[in-house]
Amino acid sequence: MRKVSLRNLAAHKVRLALTVLAVVLGTAFVSGSFIFTDTLQRTFNGLFEDAAQGVDVRVSSNETGSSGVPLADVATVEAVDGVRTVVPAVDGQLVLLGSDKKPVQTGGAPSLGMSYIPPERAIAKPDTFVAGAPPARPGEIALNEGGARKAGLVTGDTTQVLVPSHGVLDVTVSGIYQSPTDSGGFIGVLFDDGQARELFTDGAHADYLDIASTGAPGDLRERVAAALPDLKVQTGDEVRDEVKSQVTSALSFVNYFLLAFGAIALLVGTFIIYNTFSMIVAQRLRELALLRAIGASRQQVGRSVVLEALVVGVLGSALGIAAGVALAYGLRGLLNSFDVGLPSGSLALAPRTVIVAMLVGVLVTVVSAYAPARRASKIPPVAAMREEFASTGDSLRVRTLVGAVFGVVGVVALVAGSRGTGGSAAAIVGAGAAALVLAVLLAAPALSLPVVGGLGAVLGRPFGAVGKLARTNSVRNPRRTAATAFALTLGLMLVSVIGVFGSSAKASVDTLVDAGVRADYILTGPQAIGVPIGAAPAVAALPGVSDAVALHFASVKIDDKDEVGTGVGGELGGVLDYTLEQGSADLSGEGVLASMTYAGKQGWSVGSPVTMTNRDGVEVTVPVTGIYADSQMLGNWLVTQSVYEKLVPPQMRADWAVLVKAAPDTDVAALRADLEKTTDKFLVVQVQDREQFKGTQGQQIDTLLAVLYGLLALAVVIAILGIVNTLALSVVERRREIGMLRAVGMQRAQVRRTIYLESVLIAVFGAAVGVLLGLAFGWAFVSTLADQGLNVIAVPWGQVTAMLLGSGVVGVLAALWPAVRAARTRPLEAITGI
Repeated sequence: MRKVSLRNLAAHKVRLALTVLAVVLGTAFVSGSFIFTDTLQRTFNGLFEDAAQGVDVRVSSNETGSSGVPLADVATVEAVDGVRTVVPAVDGQLVLLGSDKKPVQTGGAPSLGMSYIPPERAIAKPDTFVAGAPPARPGEIALNEGGARKAGLVTGDTTQVLVPSHGVLDVTVSGIYQSPTDSGGFIGVLFDDGQARELFTDGAHADYLDIASTGAPGDLRERVAAALPDLKVQTGDEVRDEVKSQVTSALSFVNYFLLAFGAIALLVGTFIIYNTFSMIVAQRLRELALLRAIGASRQQVGRSVVLEALVVGVLGSALGIAAGVALAYGLRGLLNSFDVGLPSGSLALAPRTVIVAMLVGVLVTVVSAYAPARRASKIPPVAAMREEFASTGDSLRVRTLVGAVFGVVGVVALVAGSRGTGGSAAAIVGAGAAALVLAVLLAAPALSLPVVGGLGAVLGRPFGAVGKLARTNSVRNPRRTAATAFALTLGLMLVSVIGVFGSSAKASVDTLVDAGVRADYILTGPQAIGVPIGAAPAVAALPGVSDAVALHFASVKIDDKDEVGTGVGGELGGVLDYTLEQGSADLSGEGVLASMTYAGKQGWSVGSPVTMTNRDGVEVTVPVTGIYADSQMLGNWLVTQSVYEKLVPPQMRADWAVLVKAAPDTDVAALRADLEKTTDKFLVVQVQDREQFKGTQGQQIDTLLAVLYGLLALAVVIAILGIVNTLALSVVERRREIGMLRAVGMQRAQVRRTIYLESVLIAVFGAAVGVLLGLAFGWAFVSTLADQGLNVIAVPWGQVTAMLLGSGVVGVLAALWPAVRAARTRPLEAITGI
């Protein structure tokens, strides 16, 4: 039986290739996901190991986001026995102008300004300068090699840097140095120590203190901890392990994200493999029956089919791992083409990746083949050897009834979950979605009979007898039709869910801006920096501006809970539309305004004292001066500018937006030119009207969705290959039938049209079911996010129409090769079985 199975595989090379391809695509995504994230993990680990080299002890604040460690503690640490040197860490975000006088784009990589540490004070190996010299005075900077190359700057060039809390500075490049973190677009700008402290600290704190010992570290950490009991003290190894853990945690999300799409690809591939082996069994019924008749047992017949699946699984998984390497290369290249700042490094293929990919691919293939193998082993030999015998499966009644039950449960859960918000509601919707997917999986064969039959009656009418024949062939084996279409259903279902989410997000932003923003222009900046301090006052001084209100994020503790609100630099009435329910909207003094819901939750009323504590432990107590109607634009609470400045250290201040309202009788279009001219010196400020702001937010949403669509495209491609696979095998199965039709006069073009129409009917059926499910799931999931600002549900009708029309095109394209193969069938050879 082993020989029979292996020879059968070798004799049907096209069928073998199509089946192996399904396994390759699924396992490639799994292995590619592991390879990509393992590579990032190894590279980041190496970078952070290098970055912390030589550090024996680090002292930092217990509170993330605080001003840091008091510089006064440097002397305390230096007095500890065994300390060789102490280096305060002084750094901060900045923007560097290149030789073209434009900001250097780093993608996702950081652009940092840092204090230069001379060799005699260096903790680890000092920076090696390849050109020029270190910065020796204010106004001089040194650049890392990668940053200098990216900026097009050399020693002696003059340029500018933007420090968000200080504005734009004129600088001269004094030197270029090598950096262990010199990859992925990173820009490291070294300043004279005095100027760095002025730019990136409040003059009294550093981010942390790095300490090197005079000899073996020994108990140095305990001695430092005893000297500074209120601060966090770690050994160098603990620091490196902590950083690695944070990187691992961050990358695990990426891994889960990619593996989720790999699972989708495998799921779609599973249906293709299942379909393939079902058809293989159908085509080999007489062969298997003959084997039974000459003495083969049921177990031997079943094992022969499973053996074929095992060979396909091993071969496909091995090729899938190789394809995963190529996929990881391609994914990294794609992301780097968007300049996201990934670090460079060779790809990492871990033994775990090989083992998991092989296990997943082989198990999925064998499990998919088990049911056809079991069915093949039960076929009575005499019945299977009859010419008219056809395996159309058992009655559909039981599975259809079970599917209907799941469908009812799914609809009820979907509707119930959509009426709530939050995680519990989303979980109910998820359970309902799973139930409906199972319902469709079980009931699809029965559903395909009326739906495909109806579609065939409409689409096949212009083609006459050919259309009728295509319709008959499509509904002849509803199990096969449903299994083939279901692969496409899954892919387009997920695409539709994402489409509803994206359209709803953009519609919600548009509604929010249209209903809540009165400002004529909105000033914005890069997400990591925001709008530099100084832009708002400069704009407010323009003659045609009546209001220029800066908005800042404020992170504090209220009742020992971390809360994020908004600091407001001006009066909101002229730039935002909101409803004051109680108290005063005056933001000129000291006070806090809260939303109606948040104030009720906190038990606040007008006049209630509120104590806010920043990460440095500074407490500010202010009264509630007003309560406004809930507003997504304003959030939970607002504080005045003076309160914001007390809570947020100078080096951490930045505006996330500035809202500008034109004065009465001002030419709004002419004001734009004045705004752009005034903000040019701030380098990164964008001046946008409301429509442009909405468009920018929409582009950001589209960029995120493009990545999801790109990943889901794999599942759709696999589904299309599944249609090709099914049609190709169907042509082989119906070879004698096609020969008879050719013998009685059917022309080759008519044979091709028949196959085209079959494919179109299957594809449109799968697409229609997938789109309907996706729209329902998208509506329900978006409904649960109403409290997060997605309060408008929008259907991407253009996308829906394009998918349905595209499915017809996909059907034709998928049928090209099978149709040509069918048309080439020689009548006499097919009839005689030669």
